[in-house]
Parts: sequence; C-alpha cells; structure tokens
Amino acid sequence: MLEFWFFIEVVLNGMFAGTMYSLIALGFVLIFKASGVFNFAQGFMVLFAALCFVGFLEMGVPLILALVIAAAIMVAWAFAVERFVLRHLVNQEPIILFMATIGIAFFLEGFGELLWGADVHPLDIGIPDGAWFVGPDGVMMVQQFDVAAAVIAGGLVAVLALFFTYTRIGRALRAVADDHQAALSVGIPLNQIWIIVWAVAGLVALVAGIIWGSRLGVQFSLSILALKALPVLILGGFTSVPGAIVGGLIIGVGEKVAEIYLGPYIGGGIEEWFAYVVAMLFLLYRPQGLFGDKIIERV
Repeated sequence: MLEFWFFIEVVLNGMFAGTMYSLIALGFVLIFKASGVFNFAQGFMVLFAALCFVGFLEMGVPLILALVIAAAIMVAWAFAVERFVLRHLVNQEPIILFMATIGIAFFLEGFGELLWGADVHPLDIGIPDGAWFVGPDGVMMVQQFDVAAAVIAGGLVAVLALFFTYTRIGRALRAVADDHQAALSVGIPLNQIWIIVWAVAGLVALVAGIIWGSRLGVQFSLSILALKALPVLILGGFTSVPGAIVGGLIIGVGEKVAEIYLGPYIGGGIEEWFAYVVAMLFLLYRPQGLFGDKIIERV
C-alpha cells in the first residue's frame, strides 16, 4: 500500500511540473500559430518579463503595481516587435522569421542584463512553501508551492485555450499562419493579430517567469529552462493548444516516473534527458505530434 501512495505522489509531482511546462509551451504555440515559425525568443521573454517584475519590486514598487508595469512592458514589447521586425517580414520564408527571433532573443538577453544586471534575484510573492501530508496516516507529501503554481498555470492555460479556440481571433490565427497574403486579402488585419498574439505570449511569459523565478530565483538560466518546453511542443503538436497541455503532462509525469523507477537500474539524471529522447522518437514516427496537423505539400 505504501508503494501505491508513493507512486501517486510521484505522478502528482510530475503533473505539477508538467503544468508548468505547458504554460511555457503555450507561448510557443500561440506565436507559431500566428506566424508559422518557432519563436526562439520565448524563453528569453520569460527571463526578461521576470527581470522587469523583480526589478521593480527591488526598487520598492508594490507587488500589484510591479505586476501591472511588467505586463504593460510586455504589451509594449509586442507593439515594438510588430512595428520594427514582423511588419518588414510579411510572407517571407519561415527560416527568415526564425532567424529574426534568434536576433530578438539575444537582444532581450543583453537588454535585460543592461537594465537589471546579471545577478540572481530572489523572488518571494507570498506563495506558501510548506507541505501537506495526505493519504492514510499522512504517507504522501504534497508541496503547497507546487499546488499553487499548478493551479495558477492550469487556470491560465485553460482560459487561453478556450479564448483561442472559440473566438474570432483564434480562428484568424490559423489563416494567418497558413498564408500571410491570403489572410490579408480576406480582411484579416495581420499586424493586429501579431500584436495580440505576441502580447498574450508576453503575458504568459511573465506568469511563467514569476512562478519559476519564485522557485529558482530570477536568473539567466531561466531562458534555457524554458527550452524544456520544446519536447512538449513536439509531443503535443506545434499548432495545438490542447496538445501543449497534454504534452506537458506526459513529459512531466514521464520524467518523474522514469527518474524514480528506472534511475536505479540505468543511472541517475534521467530527468534531464528523458523528454528529449521521447521527442526524438516522436520526430521519427509521428513528427506532427499527438494533436498537430499533418502537413501535406503539393509539388
């Protein structure tokens, strides 16, 4: 019986981590749906948004006001990206847009370091850090921080999934991703769609940065951690919002279970590479992911 409850604890911890991965992956999905390109800068947006938030807190700005200011900065960032980058790349090849996001990423990294420095910034927003002991005689430990973070991330993912699935903006996203010129010809305002999507991705990055920063401290390694969402995208599909959720849960649970139950037999550190091995297998046998659209090109 103790083994059963221990297994449930491992699965729950994996689901909590997977929800966080889903939150980061959602930002990638939104921009990919709007531009048809993988946004290499998403991880750096997570870092920059978190740096802005914690930077204003360290200046003595109240928490709510710091959150509003950081959100406004990410919305302004979306306007700047559309005006100075995307507007000049309409209907260009995806590789050109991808290279543009690499340039955006390095700009954000350097600009963030210029403004806020390269030190680790501790962040405490009041999320409890204790533990609950549940199950028979309290045999299962659940971290309060993990539960709170999962609730926040899961709620945001659910709201955005419904918004982009059932609204006019959501329907316009796929048309824009398929063909920029065709979308423009039927009256879809390409510049507005890009601003909205980059703004939403920026707000998602802010929430992800705050939660991860509260756990690890706001530091430049957050930008690398955000790339952990790449296997989630490959599993769920680059164009699927529900796929980002399911893929995140699969990766989160899979890496925790593999670390605990396979680690003793094949060595530790499985949690670091498990997701990428699963992603490689999907690329070989189902490259569109579980929920992604199969791409068929006529030649």
